[in-house]
Amino acid sequence: MSSASIDFGLLWPALAAGLLVTATHAPLGMQVLARGIVFIDLAVAQIAGLGVVLADWLGYAPHGAAVQAAAFGAALGGAVVLGWTERRWPEVQEAVIGVSFVVAANAAILLLAANPGGAEHLKDLLVGQILWVDLATLKWVALAYAAVLGAWFGLGGRLGRFGFYVLFACAVTVSVQLVGLYLVFATLIVPALATRNFRRGRLAASYVLGALGYAGGLALSLLRDLPTGPVIVCTMTALGVLLFTLGARAPARPS
Repeated sequence: MSSASIDFGLLWPALAAGLLVTATHAPLGMQVLARGIVFIDLAVAQIAGLGVVLADWLGYAPHGAAVQAAAFGAALGGAVVLGWTERRWPEVQEAVIGVSFVVAANAAILLLAANPGGAEHLKDLLVGQILWVDLATLKWVALAYAAVLGAWFGLGGRLGRFGFYVLFACAVTVSVQLVGLYLVFATLIVPALATRNFRRGRLAASYVLGALGYAGGLALSLLRDLPTGPVIVCTMTALGVLLFTLGARAPARPS
């Protein structure tokens, strides 16, 4: 087998994973930006990661049903609490989100302290292992994301605050185990921020940016033998800055 075919065999499942994450996170990221709760994805993703670490600490098999239930339960609980604090103390919501992230991150570190592979496990949660995604994983991820998108586009504003947080928890629970916390944050925020000045076609532009970020980052990481997750984050951000600059320079359309 040629090296090119080996590279393509690694590339296409990872690219499919990136496109799936982009499909759900682009519209959710716009809502996060509109609500002014930019760091909620970091907090909820970290809380979901804490659920994964806790299940591992309790001895459950990696990627099993118990781990998924622990991750979703933790993310949903964190999202519900943050939804309540947003309603109760909106003026300090960003501070509450920040504290939640720090506590969840340090609790995970404490649980992993006695684990010989704890450092590698923590790295996987942060950076992800997108190159090792398999077809079986992609199938159930696609089903989960289809349900999230169906609820998002089908119900829209009728979801309310609580519904949004539930959907957000579902999406982040899947994504953080698929691509890692850093890529979850980048895919949510970079396309939404880069297209914030777009009057038309904002969602389409966000999808294109996310797709190009994953495709370009994956190709560059394989060509240069660099860590995949960080390269994708930097590639998507660079493309986002370019798109934002072009959008800011474009003349406003008459209303």
